Amino acid sequence: MTVPGCLPGMAIERRPAAACRLPGQKRGITMSVRRITPAGILVAAVVALAGCGSQSTVAPAAAPATPAPTATSAAPALTITDPWVKTAKKGMSAAFGTLVNNTDAEVTVVSAASSLSPKVELHEVVESAGKMVMRPKEGGIVIPPKGTHRLQPGGDHIMLMGVTEAVRPGAEIPFTLTFKDGGTLEFTAVGKDFAGGQENYQPGTDPEGHEGMDMGESHG
Repeated sequence: MTVPGCLPGMAIERRPAAACRLPGQKRGITMSVRRITPAGILVAAVVALAGCGSQSTVAPAAAPATPAPTATSAAPALTITDPWVKTAKKGMSAAFGTLVNNTDAEVTVVSAASSLSPKVELHEVVESAGKMVMRPKEGGIVIPPKGTHRLQPGGDHIMLMGVTEAVRPGAEIPFTLTFKDGGTLEFTAVGKDFAGGQENYQPGTDPEGHEGMDMGESHG
């Protein structure tokens, strides 16, 4: 309804002073108008929309923590590279390779064992009375910290005595080395033909005492 004297879009409210009066309205009852601007309408709409959009949001659940990687096993104290066994029909043979110490302390190998022989010893080759002979290596074989020690014909080696089964090329022979601290190393050596320095590994005058085990006229 349009009130005479008032403009469309005006809000009507009671005031003490007369501003707009309806026909037949008694004096003392006055009405005043307040213009609602388009800007006011816009603000009200924005507030209403803000109220509708103010819903609380739920933070996404945190991803489960990735478990820390488990520590890998430490490297073996001692390993051997290129292990091999000299082929033989029976009697005596020997095993060779390069011992590798992976620790910061020296490792001492004090004994060896193999299913191929009932008697396995750590030997060295030394000069005695003008010829090269084999004998047990006193104190075992010591590998320095982070170092290597080569087992080779004509030098330190693993001696097999009383071999009754032929060692053929490509044969896989198991060995176990025991360290001074009680640790062990198991490995497999491969049968290999080797003429080298013509080592015959035949016992000399005292095979039980090992002193004087002749290496032949020459050695590797």
